[in-house]
Amino acid sequence: MQQETMFELADRLKALRDQKDALETELKQVNMDIDNADKRLANLMADTETQNFTRAGVLFCLTTKTRASVLSGQKDALYGALRAKGFGDLVYETVNANSLSAFVKEQIEANGDTLPVWLEGLISVFEKTTVGVRKAPK
Repeated sequence: MQQETMFELADRLKALRDQKDALETELKQVNMDIDNADKRLANLMADTETQNFTRAGVLFCLTTKTRASVLSGQKDALYGALRAKGFGDLVYETVNANSLSAFVKEQIEANGDTLPVWLEGLISVFEKTTVGVRKAPK
């Protein structure tokens, strides 16, 4: 009975992961379709000098937003320039969650399976047990 339940749960987990993969693929396509339709509509509205219109109870407005991104390899220089000009409050330091987890695991292993004192009160550590799923070798 327990084996049967285990296999049923394994099948359900596999089916749900497959469904998630399919939905993520579909979402990527829908997002590409949205971007394409948005660009085409924006171009048409600009070409016809239409600032806004209502269709089926929805107001469509032509808007322009300024977006900026850091040039490749220029992050440190940009951060330095922002700080030097008094705009340091725009700069946020971050630590990647997966990198932090790997680092903490290494520190715990190197410290006799306990969290080093200098990290106590700064981070929370917990273990999450999951089931790995991959194709079986033939």
